[in-house]
Amino acid sequence: MKQTRWGILGPGSIAQNFADGLAQAPSGVLAAIASTSAERRESFGTRNKVKSEKRYASYDALLADSDVDAVYISTPHPWHAEWAIKALRAGKAVLVEKPAGMNSAEVIAVTEVAQQCDTFFMEAYMYRCHPQIARVLEIIASGEIGKLTHVKANFGFNAKFNAASRLYDRKLGGGGILDVGGYCTSLVRLIAGAAQGLPFAEPISLKGAGILGESGVDEVAYGLLTFAGGFTAEIACAVARNMDNRAIITGDKGSIEMADPWVPGRNAGPSDTTLIVIVAGKARSEAITNPYQLFSFEAELASRAIAAGLKQAPHPAMGWADSIGNNTAQDRWRAELGYATFAEDTKLNRASPSLIPKGLPKIPKIKISDLAMPISQLVIGCDNKDDIASGALVWDAWMEAGGNAFDTGFVYGGGRHEKVLGDWIANRGVAKEVITIVKGAHTPYCLPRALVAQLDMSLERLGLDHAPVYIMHRDNLNVPVGEFVDALNRLHKAGRIGAFGGSNWSIARLVEANEYASKHGLKPFTILNNNLSLAVMEKPVWAGCVTSNTPETLAFLRQSKTTHISWSSQARGYFLPEALRNRLPADTSPETCFGSAANAERRSRAEKLASELGVSPHNIATAWVLAQSFPSLALIGPRSPGEIVSTLPGLGVTLDAKQVAWLNLE
Repeated sequence: MKQTRWGILGPGSIAQNFADGLAQAPSGVLAAIASTSAERRESFGTRNKVKSEKRYASYDALLADSDVDAVYISTPHPWHAEWAIKALRAGKAVLVEKPAGMNSAEVIAVTEVAQQCDTFFMEAYMYRCHPQIARVLEIIASGEIGKLTHVKANFGFNAKFNAASRLYDRKLGGGGILDVGGYCTSLVRLIAGAAQGLPFAEPISLKGAGILGESGVDEVAYGLLTFAGGFTAEIACAVARNMDNRAIITGDKGSIEMADPWVPGRNAGPSDTTLIVIVAGKARSEAITNPYQLFSFEAELASRAIAAGLKQAPHPAMGWADSIGNNTAQDRWRAELGYATFAEDTKLNRASPSLIPKGLPKIPKIKISDLAMPISQLVIGCDNKDDIASGALVWDAWMEAGGNAFDTGFVYGGGRHEKVLGDWIANRGVAKEVITIVKGAHTPYCLPRALVAQLDMSLERLGLDHAPVYIMHRDNLNVPVGEFVDALNRLHKAGRIGAFGGSNWSIARLVEANEYASKHGLKPFTILNNNLSLAVMEKPVWAGCVTSNTPETLAFLRQSKTTHISWSSQARGYFLPEALRNRLPADTSPETCFGSAANAERRSRAEKLASELGVSPHNIATAWVLAQSFPSLALIGPRSPGEIVSTLPGLGVTLDAKQVAWLNLE
């Protein structure tokens, strides 16, 4: 098998451990290094016999080297995800030191890019590659200690406080959880999975306590986790406290004690032994002795996987879903202590690297009345991001893809989601580049006076002085429609709102509103924001929801040329592959709300047309909404950059009137 040729980004002490291990790995070889420090390039390169011409002063130069197959990234934490993404885009396989991102959102973004590039990616938990872990899993599978009930894992040390060190500096991702806590979460999730016959498991609950030091990072952290089936776990980590760094796995017939779970075999040699103590009736111990250095197992596993064309590491090394779950657990643990990294800081959050592959269609824009600039035909729903760290990745990608329209609502996240979007707008300085659709007057506060009060609160949260588009979230038939028209016109005249309309309004009520406006010389509703998708809504997603996919409504829209902004334009994933359709709660799932024989036929036709055009049925559903003969915008709710990417091919599909009618069974 051909040797995998490695480049190292960030040649520090951890990188030296990897280089030492790589020197013992027959399937890999160190070919290049990159560092901005001339002194570090010289010393590291000389020690590891790297050719002088392969000692790069920039990371980009190394990524451009065709003699490098894979890169090992051992920069400080904040640059792990950024350079992993850049390396994957450059066609390099990636092994990145833990944590793979500052939060789970970054790790999701990295794995999505790996999938798009069809390239190997692995988070470097070297202990998972050591024979000790495989042996522990064998003992568990044998049933020797019975049914698993509990695991305890600690990893802590006492480093002298230095506010500028990577262990204590918040801007470098300091703290115990990000440095060594991931070892503990990854092990207990592995063992909890073994208890269920799975590769890993995610905690049902995670409670934490600890100490945040003077620099704001977690110096000591403890956690209690519960998993399905009553399995429990204790975890602890520290950078400012020595701990009993063992792992103890308990079953109903005995236990396994790992004396050195994290760095077994750190020093190569026959005397370098790690012990597993098994207590099942009579205690016994097993010595695992291996002549290879700890990192050699990781280097060999990754090198062989890359040479074999694999995209993910074989279990028990960290696969993509495992890394996402582990970083999610770390996020939860940090949140329990109140530790927000700089990535979650509204002022410090950085712009994302490029997350949209080249060659995909850009989101088109159209002009609608009362807007100073064109609006993107795809509108992103902002009802699912609780912090700027996860929101920024998606919204940066959205603008990169050509989108400039953002849909918000007064009730979303109890106001939290408007605030997070507003923080991102301020952080990026894009208030004049984006079109924010603000929604208010949701039942039971669908009243003219509530509309005004809510708008003031929404704009304050968003940090805006006006709403380019304002939508009434619901209608209230107990209020004369003229009162709403009057209130909206007063706000428009005062410069507080631009274009306005109604969401989940009937055509009869909209016509009545506009007749009132015409009679009194006022501005009419110019936007209808109902559900419209290729699949007809059979059961309202929520009480009071209205669909525009009826012959009467479609005829009105065509005749009046009213702008339509379609929520749930992709029918909550109804056109996705079956395995991806059931990720929502059962009462609002695609099949619950859109399942019918007629919609099944529409999906079948979308699948047929998608096959002919080389796109997905999901893309056909998006193209159908945009191909209407009236101004039509599609509201979508991607939760990650990859979900934006999966939507973009639909923008390259132009459906004619016959195809639109055929898909809708007309």
